[in-house]
Amino acid sequence: MQATTRGAQESLSLWYQQVAAQWVEALPVGNGRLGAMSFGRIAQERIQLNEDTLFAGGPYDPNNPRSLAALPQVRALIDQAKFAEAAELISSSMMGVPKQQMPYGAAGDLLLDFQGVGAGTAYRRWLDLDTAIAATRFSDGKTQYKREVFASVPDQVVAIRLTATNGTLNFDLGYRHPMKARYGADGATANMSWDYREPLRADERPSGLSVKPDGADALLIEGRNESAEGIPSALRYAVRVQALGDGTITPRQDRIEVRGATTVTLLVAAATSYVSYADVSGDPVQVVRAQTAAAAAKPYARLRSAHVHAHQMLFRRLSLRLGSGVADPRPTDQRIAVAEQQPDAGLAALYVQYGRYLLLSSSRPGSQPANLQGLWNEGVNPPWGGKYTININTQMNYWPAESANIGECVEPLLRMVEDLSVTGAVTARESYGARGWMAHHNTDLWRAAAPIDGPLWGMWPCGGAWLCQALWDHYDYHPDAAYLRRIYPLLKGASLFFVDTLVEDPQGRGLVTSPSISPENMHHKGVATCAGPAMDRQILRDLFGWAQQAHALLGETDAAFAAELEARRARLPADRIGAQGQLQEWLEDWDVGAPEQNHRHVSHLYAVYPSAQINVRDTPALIAAAKVTLNTRGDKSTGWATAWRLALWTRMGEGDRAHSILQGLLGPERTYPNMFDAHPPFQIDGNFGGAAAILEMLVQSWGGEIHLLAALPQAWPEGAVRGVRARGGVELDLDWSEGKLRQLLVRGKPGHKIKVRYADRLTELTLDARGRATM
Repeated sequence: MQATTRGAQESLSLWYQQVAAQWVEALPVGNGRLGAMSFGRIAQERIQLNEDTLFAGGPYDPNNPRSLAALPQVRALIDQAKFAEAAELISSSMMGVPKQQMPYGAAGDLLLDFQGVGAGTAYRRWLDLDTAIAATRFSDGKTQYKREVFASVPDQVVAIRLTATNGTLNFDLGYRHPMKARYGADGATANMSWDYREPLRADERPSGLSVKPDGADALLIEGRNESAEGIPSALRYAVRVQALGDGTITPRQDRIEVRGATTVTLLVAAATSYVSYADVSGDPVQVVRAQTAAAAAKPYARLRSAHVHAHQMLFRRLSLRLGSGVADPRPTDQRIAVAEQQPDAGLAALYVQYGRYLLLSSSRPGSQPANLQGLWNEGVNPPWGGKYTININTQMNYWPAESANIGECVEPLLRMVEDLSVTGAVTARESYGARGWMAHHNTDLWRAAAPIDGPLWGMWPCGGAWLCQALWDHYDYHPDAAYLRRIYPLLKGASLFFVDTLVEDPQGRGLVTSPSISPENMHHKGVATCAGPAMDRQILRDLFGWAQQAHALLGETDAAFAAELEARRARLPADRIGAQGQLQEWLEDWDVGAPEQNHRHVSHLYAVYPSAQINVRDTPALIAAAKVTLNTRGDKSTGWATAWRLALWTRMGEGDRAHSILQGLLGPERTYPNMFDAHPPFQIDGNFGGAAAILEMLVQSWGGEIHLLAALPQAWPEGAVRGVRARGGVELDLDWSEGKLRQLLVRGKPGHKIKVRYADRLTELTLDARGRATM
């Protein structure tokens, strides 16, 4: 469904008065698979490239052959409260081989060196979220220059359009191989020496890198991915740049010379030999030649309009206005610089739309899922490998997908879970002697499922189970029997693993996971290993419930499986309130003595958000305990952890508290000038978690009800949202003023009944023959 109108005076542009001095000031474009960062520099433009399968290494088996034999002893040590000894045995016998996974890479830089261009005046660069085009404009004397950059979904190229009015374009285009990034004290990349460097000389290039002309107007780059952790390089990659224009275009060895042009279009394609996690037999050169040739056969105006149309078909489904909607005249970086001291409702609305833009740009049907940096990464050594951390971060990437009306973005995650159901079945069998499938706290392009890093981080068995939430949520927001049939084997397989591996708590408290951790938090100094932490129990309560519901809805005949799930679900220990009045993170009341009282993870509050097992309507005592926990942890943390705190206070209906946290998230400590989230360094999950939480302040969907303005802060007395989605396959438009709901329009399936809660009043609405209802 399309939103009825765009929001009045909605601001949809990031803009700046100066060039990007570093990577976190550059502007991102992406088509899900292919990404670029545009720096907007005058004398030497830099376009940094990414391709989403360009990870290090190749297919490998990470499963430790000693794991299964060590498992009974590890469990026995945990039962005896010998947690340090259990962790030592896990470290020596159960961790993956190697202990780290393969990092995400980069596809290098295009460097455009312009001749005869001065300092530039009347400078402006911007990113238009509505068209998904990054642009730069400046003057030099009488000549006006403009550049546009976009990543096309229909044509699978990055297009760069260069124009000179009252003058000409004279430049050399070269390629620079990706290198290691350096990070400053603030977490921002500090590669100032990269900015105006020449492309690598032939004697500097990595082995196997080739840069050469490819026809009369193109440059072809061929190379190999990095090896890592003893896993050899297995991927070939190719980048092809084709130049079209009205001047003289001449490929010379490792560059393209352009002289005397007024208009030039550069078409950039990139690909690797990756076919699947087990197949690297693709032909990237054939792919990039075909993609650039097809794009070159179309006029630029047609490429641009097709790109804009494909983007707007999804992006324009939702509009948002917070406050009066009067446009703020300040550049984006200036607004971010004072956001923590000066509430900026328009910046919050822009943050939501930027989050939607980033997810559309980094996760499209057919691409890889959004990783720790979405799609964009500067070097071959991204923070935390730039892979998929599935003890919160990958899941958070998809929190806004459904409510923000871009559910199509979940498709790459579904395919990754389908892959993990194969590789994770090997890990389940070889490491646990279990049926079904599972994954620990990280995975990569090669779908590794074994535990990594060490016992303090990696020995957590619920990563795959939690990934299933995004799959179930997509069904809940878009009910469809065919889709449910597709995900049911995944839900069943994930459940079977725990049917086989849950063990009896020796103190008679029920069935627990063992070994496990409460993600990445120590309960005693240096030790996280335990059995049955709260988060595991909460996730399994949801997982078993989803599998039971799918079983019933599909009319599955395996009654014994459903009964087994019910019996095990009933024996999961309930959530507990500790002596300090807090929600216990572990089965034991260890919280007050835990070494990090302000730990970034709030894993045991999964039940509040993104789940709804603990909620203000049904479990007020547990909500009160969760608030004690959050007050102890504090409002400020890493970028993504601040976003989780924001979402939690929002779900608990505390709009003003949530708004104060939001101001910290939008400020310069947690938001870079280009609005990337600062962990620091950059990690994209904070963008997505923050966007989801802001929408939750306006519309929540849980417990069989739609909750309107459930956490509206006093700072936003008026506003409007169009096209926000809710569970049950409905879409809402609502307006409010003076802090009160003024109008609601619901769209969905004719005859569908929904329950709407506003100001503690519950109303049942029935959609009419047109599929509409108002309130």
